[in-house]
Amino acid sequence: MSVITPKSEAFLKAYLNNASPTGFEAPGQQLWLEYIKPFIDEWQLDNYGTVYGVINPGQDYKVVIEGHADEISWFVHHISDDGFINVIRNGGSDHMIAPSKRVNIHTKKGIVRGVFGWPAIHTRHGEDAKLAPKISNIFIDVGAENKEEVLAMGVHVGCVITYEDEMEILNDRYYVGRALDNRMGGFCIAEVARLIKENNVKLPYSLYVVNSVQEEVGLRGAEMITQTIKPDVAIVTDVTHDTHTPLVSSKKLGDVKSGKGPSVTYAPAVHNKLLNLIIETAEAKEIPIQREAASRRTGTDTDAFAYSNGGVPSALISLPLRYMHTTVEMSHKDDVDAVIRLIYEVLQRIEKNHNFKYF
Repeated sequence: MSVITPKSEAFLKAYLNNASPTGFEAPGQQLWLEYIKPFIDEWQLDNYGTVYGVINPGQDYKVVIEGHADEISWFVHHISDDGFINVIRNGGSDHMIAPSKRVNIHTKKGIVRGVFGWPAIHTRHGEDAKLAPKISNIFIDVGAENKEEVLAMGVHVGCVITYEDEMEILNDRYYVGRALDNRMGGFCIAEVARLIKENNVKLPYSLYVVNSVQEEVGLRGAEMITQTIKPDVAIVTDVTHDTHTPLVSSKKLGDVKSGKGPSVTYAPAVHNKLLNLIIETAEAKEIPIQREAASRRTGTDTDAFAYSNGGVPSALISLPLRYMHTTVEMSHKDDVDAVIRLIYEVLQRIEKNHNFKYF
């Protein structure tokens, strides 16, 4: 039976549909905070927008569960005299998917609608037939006659741009939309907080439920907040690649498949004793898991927590995701449910002043 309720799913839809680009996460953070307030004892907001709730505050031993709140996007970089807009990335936005996408340009006057234009197939002959999207040639059309009209709309260099795509449920099985990376992680840790509250679980430590900003540009929000909280343990949840779709190699990228459960990662930053506790918990509670390995770095906020404050035992629990950094990211409902249950169960196995030293 799924732990996700209709009320939870309604929050998830609102949370995913809201735009929270890197550096501009505040509206999404406010939505997230309002949802978790009934499940926490207190909350804090840092200067760059990372929000965390605390359960059982005031204890010497501190455990973090964390996801990141920001989504990839674009910045207005140049406006031509003819009124067309060139862009640069804000995070790892994929230029290949841009042509023909509708966009929202965020301005002080409100949303300005636009589209990524592209030359018609009829016009591309000879060498032009090889034309492919690049950062240098994709552009946005807002229907303006000239640069002056674009500026009058409130659009200027530095305005942030997001896609309009919203969440849907595909075949009653998959959540689909933009920004599942990694607002799905924020959703999962919020649900863990809800389960702790509803089931009256008494933890022997302070639990910090952390929704970090600016992961997509170098784990920056986690880097900041771990110095503030100074946790003793950190469990991070993010997304990983489902490698069982066309054009993706499981031999190169790891053998992970949607619907088969969360993935746990072996990596230098991942603490082996904490990882083993997670695996043992999954086995005891019959929660399916998959395994993958990361060379040198995980590329997630796990790295920021692990290498902070003299070293914080950290581990990564990942949600399999199809089509990462597109507007049709897909995650299996069963995997989302399993991520929530696994984190919830692991937290109940961490003891007060739990010693994770190897010997």
